[in-house]
Amino acid sequence: MSTGFSVAVAGATGAVGQMMIRVLEERDFPVREIKFLASERSVGKKLKFKGEEIPVQKLDHDSFKGVEIALFSAGGDRSKTYAPSAAKAGATVIDNSSAWRMDPDVPLIVPEVNPHAVKEASKKGIIANPNCSTIQMVVVLKPLYDYSKIKRIVVSTYQAVSGTGLKAIRELEEQVLMWTDRRRREGENVAPKASSGMSYGYVGEYEYNAYPHQIAFNCLPHIDVFQENGYTKEEMKMVNETRKILEDPDIMVSATCVRVPVFYSHSEAVNIEFEKKVGAEKARDILSKASGVKVVDNPEKFQYPLALVAEDQDLTLVGRIRDDISNPNGLDLWIVADNIRKGAATNAVQIAELLV
Repeated sequence: MSTGFSVAVAGATGAVGQMMIRVLEERDFPVREIKFLASERSVGKKLKFKGEEIPVQKLDHDSFKGVEIALFSAGGDRSKTYAPSAAKAGATVIDNSSAWRMDPDVPLIVPEVNPHAVKEASKKGIIANPNCSTIQMVVVLKPLYDYSKIKRIVVSTYQAVSGTGLKAIRELEEQVLMWTDRRRREGENVAPKASSGMSYGYVGEYEYNAYPHQIAFNCLPHIDVFQENGYTKEEMKMVNETRKILEDPDIMVSATCVRVPVFYSHSEAVNIEFEKKVGAEKARDILSKASGVKVVDNPEKFQYPLALVAEDQDLTLVGRIRDDISNPNGLDLWIVADNIRKGAATNAVQIAELLV
């Protein structure tokens, strides 16, 4: 009899879904059989797994018969619709959307931080995968929190367009190509006219689909929808999810989330206030031993975490570790991780590994 688990990937044709398939293969997850699910327009498309081409099937309520582990990357609305059906059919759902994260009966798990929470999965048969920017931050914060309780966090994120999906990746590519074409046509040494409102970063006429403004050569302090308190939904995810994962509702968190013209990997500037002084040297020592973390911190040799370096790896990189000169118990960090891998697909597969 063949060994392993029956696995389904819902949203298999998306950027995160395809990475989930790749990570399952890379980590040699014990798969007995695998099923790829997506919307009707993707039905029949073939995706490879371990050298075999497997056709995509339509995601519906009857898709999960015999499935033991269901990895969901199909969006919040579809997760709300189909995840309960998967759980009812006997599968444990690991959902990458925000649909279930703050449900008190659904554990929100980062395996390096709160693996014990997996035991709560039996309540609804659903486990939530946290927000990408939250995952990389708490992986670094947890070992420091264990040394000294954290009172307050102020974080500014610089998030790659892949966090919005394939359409945003294509939009950034197209805008850069338009800019290159315009520069060639106008001449590299022709300065823009002040009265035109154009700059060297302006791409010309373009219909924006992924974002309300041009993303190429630009920074947008706006991720997800704005809330009544002036913060965006993405920023409030970081607040609420950090408290739930670290199991500390008293941590004060303030976040500013910015979309930047980078394809992959989110970067974060994090300021932490502890109950007692940790210090940069002690923090480096703690983090150098932390699971899933790599310290890259030698500014004299220009060594610090970079988005290009973090891309396509599962470690969370941390550097620029320094004492906060404005607070005796403060610490400043720079954290970078691949948002599609550790920030989504890899973390989901690691949760599945906890289950088995």
